[in-house]
Amino acid sequence: MTQKIESHPSTITTATTEPPQTTQDLPITTTTTKNHKLTLIPLIFLIYFEVAGGPYGEEPAVKAAGPLLAILGFLIFPFIWSVPEALITAELSTTFPGNGGFVIWADKAFGPFWGSLMGTWKFLTGVINIASFPVLCISYLENIFPVLSSGVSRKLAILGSTLFLSFVNYTGLTIVGYVAVVLGVISLAPFIIMSLIAIPKIHPHRWISLGQKGVKKDWNLFFNTLFWNLNFWDNVSTMAGEVENPKKTFPVALFSSVIFTCLGYIIPLLAVTGAVSVDQNDWDTGFMANAAEIISGKWLKFWIEIGAVLSTIGLFEAQLSSSAFQLLGMAEIAFLPKFFGLRSKWFNTPWVGIILSTSISLGMSYMDFQDIISSANFLYSLGMLLEFASFIWLRRKYPLIKRPYRVPMKLPLLVIMCLIPCGFLVFIMAIATKLVYLISGLMTVGGIGWYFLMNFCKSKKLLKFNNKVDDIYEE
Repeated sequence: MTQKIESHPSTITTATTEPPQTTQDLPITTTTTKNHKLTLIPLIFLIYFEVAGGPYGEEPAVKAAGPLLAILGFLIFPFIWSVPEALITAELSTTFPGNGGFVIWADKAFGPFWGSLMGTWKFLTGVINIASFPVLCISYLENIFPVLSSGVSRKLAILGSTLFLSFVNYTGLTIVGYVAVVLGVISLAPFIIMSLIAIPKIHPHRWISLGQKGVKKDWNLFFNTLFWNLNFWDNVSTMAGEVENPKKTFPVALFSSVIFTCLGYIIPLLAVTGAVSVDQNDWDTGFMANAAEIISGKWLKFWIEIGAVLSTIGLFEAQLSSSAFQLLGMAEIAFLPKFFGLRSKWFNTPWVGIILSTSISLGMSYMDFQDIISSANFLYSLGMLLEFASFIWLRRKYPLIKRPYRVPMKLPLLVIMCLIPCGFLVFIMAIATKLVYLISGLMTVGGIGWYFLMNFCKSKKLLKFNNKVDDIYEE
C-alpha cells in the first residue's frame, strides 16, 4: 500500500493510490506560524516544568519511608515509569503530531468514545494539578509573609496569583517557553549551590537508614509522592502542533528532560539526607528550605523559598498551556465545538481553553492539597492505562506506518515494557481513599455523559463542529 503526505509551510497535499487503511482518520494540526513556534531549549524547560520544576515536593517521600527508600525510589522509579512514558510520547507525538496529543492516539487505536474519555481524564487531571500550584506557591510564601497562612488574605492571594499567571499564559506560548528557561535556571541554582556546600558535611551511612524507629511507613504518601513528581511526560503532546520540526525536536527534548529531571531530584536528596540529621517527621513539603539554612544559612533558605515560588509559576504555566492547547486540539479534530478552538487575535493563544482551565482550577484551589494530588493521580492512572494500551494497539494496527522516532523494541518487549508501569498504576489506584474513588468515579461518569452530549449536538446540529479531515500516512 502506498500512502504519502507532503507538508509545506502553508499547504498540505495528499496523494493516494489505494483507499486509506481506516475510514476515519485525523488531521495533523499545526496552525502556529513558524516564527512563533517552540524551539528545542524552551521545549526542554517546558517539559521539565510539566513534570518536575525542581526538587520541591520530594520531601514527603523521606517522611513516608525514610532516606534509603526515598533515594532508591527516585533512582529506580524513573526507569520503570518516566523512561517508558517518555519513549511512548516520543514515538506517538512524532507519528501523529497534532495538538490533540493523547486524544488522537486513543481515537486512532480504539475509536472516538475512548478518545473522548481520554480527553476528559487528562483534562481534569491537568486542571486539578493547575489548582495545586498556587496553593504550593502561597505555602512557600507564608514562610516569608505569615499573613498568608490562613483566612481571607490567603484566599485572595491564591485568587490573585492564579489570575495573574493565567494572563501571562495568554500572552503566548513562545513567551511562556522562554520564561520557563529563566525560571528553571533561577530555581535550580540554589540547589546546586547547596549540594556543593553540603559535600564535606555528608555522612554516607545516613543514606542507608530505613527511617526512625517507631515511625510507621506511609506507603500511600510514598508512592503518590514519587508518582506526582515523576509523571506527566505526555502532557507536552498536546502542543505538538506548536513545535518547530516536532518529528526531530520532540525525541531530543524528551530525553534531555528525563536526564535533567532525574538529576534535579536525586542530587539535592543525596546532599540533604547525607548532611542533615533531623526528626523524620520534619520532612514535609518545604523542608528543603530549612535544610538549606542548616547547611549554609538563612540567605540560601530565602533563595530556595523564592526559587520554590518561581518553580510553581513555571509548573502552572506549563500545565495551563497543555490543558488549553488540548481543548484547542480536541476542537480541531471535532471532539469539541469549534468555539473551543478560538485563538487570540493578538497572541494566537487558545483563550477559551485558558479561561475554562483557569476557572475550573480556581474552584478546586480550596480543596485539601492531599485530596487534590490523590484525585489527579487516580484520573491520570486511568488515562495512562488507556495510553499504554493505545500505544501497543497502534503498533499492531499500523505495523508499517512511517514513524520518525520508533521505540527500538519488538511488540513482545513493548508489552513487557508497558506492563511494569501498568502494574504500578493499578497499585496507585488500589491504595486510593474512598473520597478519591468517589471524586474520580463522578468525573468519569461526567466524561461519558459529555461524549454522548457532544454526539447529540452534532446529530441535531445544535453547535458548530469542524469537519474531520482524513490524514494520510505512508504505510
